[in-house]
Amino acid sequence: MSLTFLNPHKAIAIGVVIATSATISAQTLTFDIQNPGNESRKDVPVVLDLHELYKADAPRLTSVTITDVSTKAEIASQLDDLDGDLCFDEVAFTIDVPAQSAVRVECKASYDEPQRQYTPRVNAFMKVWDRKYRYPYINSIEYKGCNEPLATYDAIYGHGAQWESELVGFRIYIDHRQSIDLYGKPTPQLVLDQTNFYSTRDDLAAGRGEDILFVGASVGAGSFRGYLEGQPTYVDSVKARGQRVIAAGPVRTIVEVTDRGWHYGSTDIEMRQLYTMYAGHRDVQVDVQMRGQDAEQLFCTGVQKLESDNTGFLQEDGLAGSWGQNIPDKANMDLVEGVGMGVYVPAPYLHSIKEDSLNYLTIIKPLSGSIRYHLAVCAWMEQAGFKSSEEWFQWLHRWQDELQQPCTVVLH
Repeated sequence: MSLTFLNPHKAIAIGVVIATSATISAQTLTFDIQNPGNESRKDVPVVLDLHELYKADAPRLTSVTITDVSTKAEIASQLDDLDGDLCFDEVAFTIDVPAQSAVRVECKASYDEPQRQYTPRVNAFMKVWDRKYRYPYINSIEYKGCNEPLATYDAIYGHGAQWESELVGFRIYIDHRQSIDLYGKPTPQLVLDQTNFYSTRDDLAAGRGEDILFVGASVGAGSFRGYLEGQPTYVDSVKARGQRVIAAGPVRTIVEVTDRGWHYGSTDIEMRQLYTMYAGHRDVQVDVQMRGQDAEQLFCTGVQKLESDNTGFLQEDGLAGSWGQNIPDKANMDLVEGVGMGVYVPAPYLHSIKEDSLNYLTIIKPLSGSIRYHLAVCAWMEQAGFKSSEEWFQWLHRWQDELQQPCTVVLH
């Protein structure tokens, strides 16, 4: 089902590996994770490309161990096969880095030991609807485009792939909308595998949280849209659409969304979207790869305006935010939820901005067939969370600063 693009794993790498030699072959390598910012950073995502580091030996790797050199502490990590060739492509982990400092780590590869198991801090999954209420897990699914959208939507338990960190959860609808929906939690924990976005009153009483957003016709929280005649459009008129869980933890999740033969404007586009989330994070990195798009075609994302008490902003540099309340489940009008949302589109992909009656929109233009942007969310129900729009918007600006000045990974 997966669309194949040139070096697809390159699209989701976070760390920049600066090698000192083109013929690296040592089993154990040492890196410095450098923080150029003036504030300490927690759970900095680091991604190492195994093919670049271990060259011809990379396909034989069976495990990788990451260790903090100064403390000798082992750091939770995961190996991911991104292209389905049964060989590991990347190792990912997160690490705390003090301001204006570096943390040295060792990466030790093995060719005969299994990968160690770590306590999950993230999760991702898909389940199919089952009339006997068993809801089996699946890794991927693809539908022909001739299906009526509601049929594909209802055939998946939860209506699409779901993923979460301990802070917040997401799902993406497997129909023409491909809307991103949000799940809030009073306390940090992994709960989606229990509630599947269908929280009961007992779940709420037990502190497991619930769906916190009514998306409707808006862009929700960073949903990807077409943009024609000045308006957002759904990803309809496709030959096939699918979803796949590429990575499910313990450190990061990657969910893939594919659209084959999307008839957009006057062209047919092959499109692949990757939604990547890391442990300790409330933000998601979105990478979109396309083939066949017209060089002048535009797309959009953004954040919606909330139903009540909405406060929001839209900046020329691609940062948008909103804060307010809504009723996610219209069958339970007493369950009013507060939400904060943000989207940041980096300068290379930003075309313009626009506010309409439903959204704060950022208009996107692909660069060499690729797009990258970021989304972040919070729930008012978080006991240790944000208490006002001012606090949330301040966090969004700090988040944008960190994205503009990322940590770097240097081979020592």
